[in-house]
Order: sequence, then structure tokens, then C-alpha cells
Amino acid sequence: MAKPDDRSDNVEKLQEAVQNTQRNLHEAEDYLDEHAEEISSEERQQIEAKNERREESIEGFREEIKDEAAYQESKS
Repeated sequence: MAKPDDRSDNVEKLQEAVQNTQRNLHEAEDYLDEHAEEISSEERQQIEAKNERREESIEGFREEIKDEAAYQESKS
């Protein structure tokens, strides 16, 4: 038997994902700032590309948070 759809804590989980992703983004930026002269241009490009994907993920998480909040509001 399938479990019932429990979405009660989705907003909290999504907010935690946003915070973790933001932390990783900032750590990568700090790494680039501290080691700019030591890393190759290829590594720099890889880190910058990954940070762009992180920013896109954060935007997606925020849209999901809005959707979940609206869903929970409609169930109240």
C-alpha cells in the first residue's frame, strides 16, 4: 500500500536546501577569492559554472517553496 502524501514539512526541507546551497555557493566564492592565483583557468571556470547552477537551483527551490506554501494555505 502506498504511503499517503505528507507534504507538511516540505517548505522546511526546501528552505534547508536553499540555505545549504547558498552556503556551498559562498564557500566556493571564498575559495576563488583566496586561491585565484593558484588555480587554473579551467578549475575557475568549473567552479563558476557550478555556482551558476547553484543559483538556478536556489531560484527553483524558492519557486517550490511558494508552491508548497500556497498548497498548504489551500488545505487550511
